[in-house]
Amino acid sequence: MTGPDAHAGAVSAKPLLSVLRGAVPPVPPMWLMRQAGRYLPEYRALRADKGGFLELVYDSAAAAEVTLQPLRRFGFDGAILFSDILIVPYAMGQDLWFEAGEGPRLAPILAETDLSALKPDFSRYEAVYETVRQVKAALDPSVTFLGFAGSPWTIATYMVAGQGSKDQGAARRIAYQQPDRFAALIDAIVDATVIYLSGQIEAGVEAVQLFDSWAGSLAPLQFERWVIEPNAAIVRKLKALHPDIPVIGFPKGAGAKLPAYAIGTGVDAVGVDETVDPHWANQALPAGLPVQGNLDPLALIAGGQAVEQAVDNLRAAFAGRPHIFNLGHGILPDTPIAHVEALIAYVRGTETR
Repeated sequence: MTGPDAHAGAVSAKPLLSVLRGAVPPVPPMWLMRQAGRYLPEYRALRADKGGFLELVYDSAAAAEVTLQPLRRFGFDGAILFSDILIVPYAMGQDLWFEAGEGPRLAPILAETDLSALKPDFSRYEAVYETVRQVKAALDPSVTFLGFAGSPWTIATYMVAGQGSKDQGAARRIAYQQPDRFAALIDAIVDATVIYLSGQIEAGVEAVQLFDSWAGSLAPLQFERWVIEPNAAIVRKLKALHPDIPVIGFPKGAGAKLPAYAIGTGVDAVGVDETVDPHWANQALPAGLPVQGNLDPLALIAGGQAVEQAVDNLRAAFAGRPHIFNLGHGILPDTPIAHVEALIAYVRGTETR
């Protein structure tokens, strides 16, 4: 069969991708941010075997295995590529390493000469693309494969400070005091991110998510300049290359700025963090725009009635709107596996009530 009907049939066979394109199924498709990670014993075993996080990311076979682990255990509707948002600054030429027990470290960008001294090496993306190819070959046809990247503001905060921080103060200061210099950094991140996401798409991902983990730290005018505008540029450039690939934007902490983000960036779907009232989001966001979220990860740790009440509230809030069920942020390492299993059963309605 050829023509539009054939395409529609193919899309309907992938529930998550179908929702990203506007479908409203009776039961929302689901995946969980950080579903491939430390709460799974099989992940911890593989991580210990590889010896370090970056070593795991750059071993394509191992990274593919990590990506597939939660699919085998839980049967999610989406697979999220196992990698790290800091692969982009690494490919831009910034030194990257991981301190045991402390997380990622980058050589900080402190002087005006630092940015010009960076020598991009986009071959550092190749191992990630190979991971995508290996996962794609092993995925069930009903599962939607999601790629991702960090959004420019969040990436810039790490590049400037050399690590995560509580208030992103170093980047915020430079953005205010040296906006032209900061804009040059943001523009470079935009271009490197488009290359990265385009390569993921060419290797086999079917949708991509932009994580802006630190979007909530900016004042409104700064949010417009450093969150909305750069993400809009990524969406525009990516759509010129891959017009049919949906883009999910996740500006954590955006709060009341969420509608402006949705409209201004042109993303195909918006991720909603756990602090946002889903009923407000449903009223405030553009009609028909797919949403993703926003169960509190701590509610999942609590389990039982706390989860069921939250699920019922979410389902009621987004009834009639395209909705991908997810957490409001990444799953926490001490989340009981039994609670994830119970959540899936409850969302899908297969539990005994």
